[in-house]
Amino acid sequence: MARKRHLNNAPITEALIDFRVVTPTSFSAEAFLSLKPILAERYPIVEERRGFETQFALGKGSPPKSQFKDLGIHGYFFKTSDGLHIAQFRSDGFTFNRLKPYTAWENILPEALRLWKLYIDVVSPESVSRLAVRYINHIAIPSPVGDFSNYLTTPPMVPSELPQNVSSFLVRLVIHDSNLELAANITQALEKGIDPSSVTIIFDIDAYKAGEFDPNGEEIVNLLNMLRNFKNDIFFNSLTEKTVEAYE
Repeated sequence: MARKRHLNNAPITEALIDFRVVTPTSFSAEAFLSLKPILAERYPIVEERRGFETQFALGKGSPPKSQFKDLGIHGYFFKTSDGLHIAQFRSDGFTFNRLKPYTAWENILPEALRLWKLYIDVVSPESVSRLAVRYINHIAIPSPVGDFSNYLTTPPMVPSELPQNVSSFLVRLVIHDSNLELAANITQALEKGIDPSSVTIIFDIDAYKAGEFDPNGEEIVNLLNMLRNFKNDIFFNSLTEKTVEAYE
């Protein structure tokens, strides 16, 4: 495992802070348009998001039939002019995205909380049902790889009697911290890039806590910081020191 520390060149391609909510039945997503003048200077790009539903029916002796239903506006994405920050205001929750290059948790958390307060003002959610901190990393390693244990603390294993050249893998785990009542979806996948001299390990960590939380409660900030620490534990315990040193 690697030593925990701040990485100036972290391999993060996208970081998300996500709130899932219980919304009043009377709420309409069009209400988010009231935020356009408030967010116009910082988030001038606005994109509408709609929900769709497709149903397929199979009948004996007849071709399949499909029905397409437009579920209406689901929310709006507000983007900065450089596209690096995205604020998703949706009828089922709020998500703040920070794209590469990543800066620091101390920068993105305050902005996410500022926008979350605007979400509360518009929606007045009954409760928060899920909080999550998700980080998607792209870790480049030299090709041919040889031994994955040089880079991952739990590398994919191939029986010694078989050829050891691995061109692709996908591993997904769901782990739980029973003491803190936290959980995380962990995905590792190997992708070949355009450059034949390297391959990319996609390392996706989605740390979350489900429950029923007060949208205005102080526990929201504490829980998000706990999830961020949990995410860091997973990240540094999953990678070798050799891997992490490349991103200092």
